[in-house]
Formats: sequence, structure tokens, C-alpha cells
Amino acid sequence: MGIRMENKLKHLEFIQNIITRMNANSFVIKGWSVTLVSALFALAADKSNLNFVLVAYVPVLMFWVLDGYFLSQERQYRGLYKNIAAKNENDIDFNLKATDYNKDENTWCRSTFSTTLNIFHGALLSVVLLVTFGLFVRLFFRLMGCQAD
Repeated sequence: MGIRMENKLKHLEFIQNIITRMNANSFVIKGWSVTLVSALFALAADKSNLNFVLVAYVPVLMFWVLDGYFLSQERQYRGLYKNIAAKNENDIDFNLKATDYNKDENTWCRSTFSTTLNIFHGALLSVVLLVTFGLFVRLFFRLMGCQAD
């Protein structure tokens, strides 16, 4: 019985390590997203070039989708963890397949548009939209011969 309980704990530990890795990936993605957008804004301000701001949409959207993928994976492994925790020690097979839990809020699409990701990436997208709008207004006034500065 002791060895079987040890097997269950080891299996749960494997799953927890995967969950932790997915969470860390999500954290890194958020950091890269903010860093790249900030760098593109700095280049846009330095070069007075709207193209750098327009390029900022690419990392925002790509990292949002990628973050959704990692959240989906994390949620699926949480479902697997919950299932293994409820299993009898005799039924432990060290299976790490979590695709059975790819449903409902655990799907990639639902995870991508989860509340937490909507708030973070939506806020970042809003900042890019505001900066784009501001630069268009500035460009409009410049073309009209007015100074917006």
C-alpha cells in the first residue's frame, strides 16, 4: 500500500510540474508582450514613424493567442490532476494525457477569451489603439498645416 500511495503522489507531482511550467510560460509571454510593445513605441517616438505602432498589433495579438494556448493546457492538466487525486491508488498508470479535458472552458478558444486574458491583453491592445489614434490625429493636424504639439 505504501508504494502505491507513493506512486500516486509521484504522478500528481509530475502533473503539478507541468501545470507550473504552463503558468511560467504564460508569465513570460505577458512580459515579452509588454516589452515588445514598449520597444516598438520607443522606436515610433524616436523615428516619428507610425509603422512601428502598427507593427505593435502583431505581438499583442500573437501573444494573446499563445497565452490562451498555455492557459488551455494548464486548465486541462488541472482537470487531469483532479481526476488522479480522486483515483484509487491501484488505478495509477502515470498517464499524462490531458486531452480528455479539452472541453468547455478548457478549450483554446475559450481560454484565449477568458476574463483574465481579456483584461491583460485587452488593456495592452487598448493602449496600442489609443497610441495609434493619437498618432493619426497628430498626422492629421500636421497635414492640415496645424500644430498639435
